[in-house]
Amino acid sequence: MDPDPISRPPATAAAGRFRTTHWSLVLQAAGTEEEASQAALERLCTGYWPAVYTFIRQRGNAPETAQDLTQTFFARLLEKEWLRQADATKGRFRTFLLTAVTRFLANTYEREQAIKRGGGQIPIALDTTIPEPGWVVPLQRDRTPEEEYDRRWAETLLERVLLRLREEFDGGGRTGRFEALKEFLTGDRGEQPYAGVATRLGVSESAVKSGIYRLRQRYGELVREEIAETVDSPAEVDDEIRYLLTVLAG
Repeated sequence: MDPDPISRPPATAAAGRFRTTHWSLVLQAAGTEEEASQAALERLCTGYWPAVYTFIRQRGNAPETAQDLTQTFFARLLEKEWLRQADATKGRFRTFLLTAVTRFLANTYEREQAIKRGGGQIPIALDTTIPEPGWVVPLQRDRTPEEEYDRRWAETLLERVLLRLREEFDGGGRTGRFEALKEFLTGDRGEQPYAGVATRLGVSESAVKSGIYRLRQRYGELVREEIAETVDSPAEVDDEIRYLLTVLAG
């Protein structure tokens, strides 16, 4: 039997290796091959539509209208070739997307705001049909639309990180490891809780401690990977981390 089944590096972890960056996806979506562009658009929508939706809602639009506008906006990223304006050597994708949606709203007529969901647009697999407030936090009137956009961006990024952590730590038929250890992500809960976790998982307390160390280490790695996908260079990762932490603390 594996004496330390929760501290081993997950098989899916690749130290020092970053996934394809979102800047690369932007450039791919701006290409001429329809199939590749559509695939890139789907990934962009999946990753960033909650922040765009939140921004549109905070601008005073009703939920259904905001859903329509979010669908239309992402469709037009390709339709109007806005992605060709993205410069992979300058700025952050978060900023580009905010600028693009701001311009989109400024140029949207009243009749476009009344378009039925999905009508005449490129079909995009956004799950925007779940009623509020179950799927999105209530709007904060003391924050600007831009502040809400950045906050939702940061929250979405961390949600993606936690999802990846769960997949890695619950892999190999060991479902429940992540749920048992996640409470230790942000701080040490002392010696006593280790015994209870060890009992639930059927491992030693030292294995639990090793697992917590690995969980925290991998969490930091994944945060950096996710952020690295949205900035111009590795040198900007730390600045973006500091900024997003400030956003979440606000």
